Amino acid sequence: MGTVEFMARNEADTDRLGAILAQWLPDGATVCLSGTLGAGKTRLVQAVARACQVPLDQVVSPTFTLCNEYRGTRRIDHFDVYRVRDEDELLELGLDEYFDAPSLTFVEWGERYANQLPDARVDIQIELLEHDQRLFRIVDRIGLAELSDFNQSDRADLESDGSDGS
Repeated sequence: MGTVEFMARNEADTDRLGAILAQWLPDGATVCLSGTLGAGKTRLVQAVARACQVPLDQVVSPTFTLCNEYRGTRRIDHFDVYRVRDEDELLELGLDEYFDAPSLTFVEWGERYANQLPDARVDIQIELLEHDQRLFRIVDRIGLAELSDFNQSDRADLESDGSDGS
């Protein structure tokens, strides 16, 4: 199990992180997203979806629908369990059926039901900081070689401000 922290200073940084996650995550991966309201959970899913060529206007928070499915170069299943009352309701939702699907499964507020999520997953805690900066703490519980080999050039790509220095 490895952990990486990434500071996003703006939405472009979040987009870069999403693109890297879209490359790293294998089909069937489950990602538990946690953070306060407005921390950027849905925004990160949008960034991954954009990298998978899903039209951005299709990627919205599933707070009231509980699950949205997106199709691009990869299938993405996006859950929000904030309004789920208990584990029985979670089971009725059929979330567990998605864990074996050949898709990327993102579960917002999943920490509330961590015992119902696969042990082999990626946990991403998002902390909202000053000036709309965000700290992403990524905990790899599936053994992503790419995360354990997260090297300096990857960090430079992520932490680049997108400017050309002029």
